[in-house]
Amino acid sequence: MTTLWQSMLIALRALRVNKMRALLTMLGIIIGIAAVIAMVAIGSGASKMISDQIASIGSNLLLVIPGSTTSGGLRTGSGGTPTLTYDDAKAIRAECPSVAEVAPTVRGSAQVVFGNQNWSTIVMGTTSDMLTVRDWPLVSGRNISPSDVDGAIKNCIIGQTVAENLFGSADPIGKIIRIKKIPFTVIGMLEHKGQSPQGQDQDDVIYIPLTTAQRKVFGSQFPNSVGAMMIQAKDADVLKKAEEEVTALLDQRHRIGPSRERDFTVRNLSEILAVSEQSSKVMSILLGAVASISLIVGGIGIMNIMLVSVTERTREIGIRMAIGAKQRDILLQFLTEAVLLTTVGGIIGMGVGVIGAMVVSKLMNWPTLISSTAIVIAFAFSAGVGVFFGFYPARKAASLNPIDALRYE
Repeated sequence: MTTLWQSMLIALRALRVNKMRALLTMLGIIIGIAAVIAMVAIGSGASKMISDQIASIGSNLLLVIPGSTTSGGLRTGSGGTPTLTYDDAKAIRAECPSVAEVAPTVRGSAQVVFGNQNWSTIVMGTTSDMLTVRDWPLVSGRNISPSDVDGAIKNCIIGQTVAENLFGSADPIGKIIRIKKIPFTVIGMLEHKGQSPQGQDQDDVIYIPLTTAQRKVFGSQFPNSVGAMMIQAKDADVLKKAEEEVTALLDQRHRIGPSRERDFTVRNLSEILAVSEQSSKVMSILLGAVASISLIVGGIGIMNIMLVSVTERTREIGIRMAIGAKQRDILLQFLTEAVLLTTVGGIIGMGVGVIGAMVVSKLMNWPTLISSTAIVIAFAFSAGVGVFFGFYPARKAASLNPIDALRYE
């Protein structure tokens, strides 16, 4: 312990003698550590943003949409012809054991008016299960009830964006708005959701009873048809089984034989969104790996400076060895200097990296997530760089012949 302490004191004195050179040597490590922390923070922030957006969609979800159909020799694209019905949704809810909730939807855009304010938004006809499927609580008011759907009642639930543009800070519950000139009573207001993974404002929406949308708002030449169905499995473990059950039931109901093309498509949203999340994690790792290259460059700089230092202090090394210093003492001295350089540089780099990540977040409005794990790893890596790149110069100094070192000019 005494030898290590003495080596640290000698290293500090040596660094004080060449302050500018020591600072320039540390600069590579400072930049490397700062880059690693900042890049990982930016990548982790992006990953968390995508994770939050994925969570905002809902969990354990399947999406059923109309598929392509052929009529008169003409093949329509996916969703070109309504092929799903409200009865299909009821059957899935009743006959698929792995399914927890089913929310059929009819979607369209409409101009909404309240007083002298108006706003163009998405209007979606659905059932009371939608808020459960989407994990979307209410700020105030109540949900669409089964009796609202059964009676095609003109009630609605509005998102935060619609509420802000029509009512400002006023309470919208109980107010009458007009959707396509049809009066609707606002019975609930949704919590803030933010953007979807596709960048759409999820709060810019109005939910109305499904039957009201079918009969009074949008109408259709295909009565009882729905545009899509969002299905929530009971848990993640049975999601694949739920997909199989839904597919088999719709095959049966739509009379899809082995040789016929399905007129519907079942998509596993959890798998699709998991791919996006994994891509963001890979990008975060890639950013950290690229930034780590600057640490290696900084380490090479330390090795060069330490070799110069050994050459300059050859006579000093000879004197120390002549009065009794052993090879391990010389090795420890120069190794301590290298580690001290990288450690101090690492501490400064951590501060610069954290501040840099905060500045990026503030100026560019980009989410950043400063990871304590990344800071610890970066600091440990900087100390490791000191040991790795400082060992060769230290070994070279310890291997000098005392007589040759004393004669060195």
